[in-house]
Amino acid sequence: MRWYIPYGNPTYFIWLALAIVPLMIGLLYGRRFRGYQTIISLFFLILTFGGPNWRTGIALIGYLAYQVILVAVYSKYRQRKASPNKGWPFVLAVILAIVPLVIVKVTPAIESGRQSIIGFLGISYITFKVVQTIMETRDGIIKEFHPVLFGQFLLFFPTISSGPIDRYRRFLADYDSVPKRADYLNLIQTGVRYVFTGFVYKFILAYIFGTVLMPGIEQRAILAHGFSWNIVAYMYVYSLDLFFDFAGYSLFAVGISYLMGIKTPMNFNQPFKSKNIKDFWNRWHMTLSFWFRDYIFMRLVFFFMKHKVFKSRVTTANVCYVINMLIMGFWHGETWFYITYGLFHGCALVINDTWLRYKKKHQDVIPHNRFTEWFAIFLTFNVVCFSFLIFSGFLNTLFFWTK
Repeated sequence: MRWYIPYGNPTYFIWLALAIVPLMIGLLYGRRFRGYQTIISLFFLILTFGGPNWRTGIALIGYLAYQVILVAVYSKYRQRKASPNKGWPFVLAVILAIVPLVIVKVTPAIESGRQSIIGFLGISYITFKVVQTIMETRDGIIKEFHPVLFGQFLLFFPTISSGPIDRYRRFLADYDSVPKRADYLNLIQTGVRYVFTGFVYKFILAYIFGTVLMPGIEQRAILAHGFSWNIVAYMYVYSLDLFFDFAGYSLFAVGISYLMGIKTPMNFNQPFKSKNIKDFWNRWHMTLSFWFRDYIFMRLVFFFMKHKVFKSRVTTANVCYVINMLIMGFWHGETWFYITYGLFHGCALVINDTWLRYKKKHQDVIPHNRFTEWFAIFLTFNVVCFSFLIFSGFLNTLFFWTK
């Protein structure tokens, strides 16, 4: 049996088209064939985690059982009368939820690149879904737990490998309902447009930047034996390849979700038009950025302020920016360039907030016009591209790699 990377092969799209047409017909006539949706979900999960990668499929099954039991136990605890929404049960539940991901991320660093046997494609994004469900259960936002629906949420196949990261309550609202015909026709129109835009992004533009241009530029940069303009060229080409490849994938995931009547949130919103680094993180990989904001940054701020760790709110926010982005860097991998990337963006957010506060106090002397806006976009774009050069690991190859 063949193994397919989601959206990586034209044959995968043929299977997609054949599989979702009956579901679309049902939605047009006011019915959601949930049993059929479960069947095609299992089919695409087998295409992704079966064949030569069957071991990852076993890991996925074990992981799913573990997380469903964990969330079920914690949900039952929270449903008890007078159950506290804080304390060690909540902390323990979160720790237990992220333990598999930590093992998967740390194993290559401590075992010379060997991958963990419990790892599989998409474990990070599923873990984020589990943690947010535990946190919202703790906060009393989620009051009931349905293991089958929770499994559908975790294993929603259009988004399983790389997001976008949906929210349980939002997903459940769509899954439990059928859109009106006019609304669903709009979803079809938008979904088809997203899929075709995704083809342009991933299979044309990302191919040009990543396959046609990048290898030659990379080779010339290496042959230059040090700093050269080829490194600058690589920085821009890599940044555009990264964007079009990932944004193309995300458009596929969102577009297919729309065709299935599920309004999965968008992941990108013209990020290279950002006017500052905070604006960038409100536009780039938005579901991940908002996840880190809501479930790490905001909770760190609340914890530090509640315990009066720092006297100043500004200091609290700045420390939390750095911690938040460092965690994101470590999540990408335990290498100096990923960690530096996270630290870079944490410091950039601190500098950005400092500048915005200064600008607010001196509005009368700091100009604001079309030129300054375009300059802000230009500056932000270049700062972001430099951070992607760090993220790429190419500087490690160029200056530190030895045979």
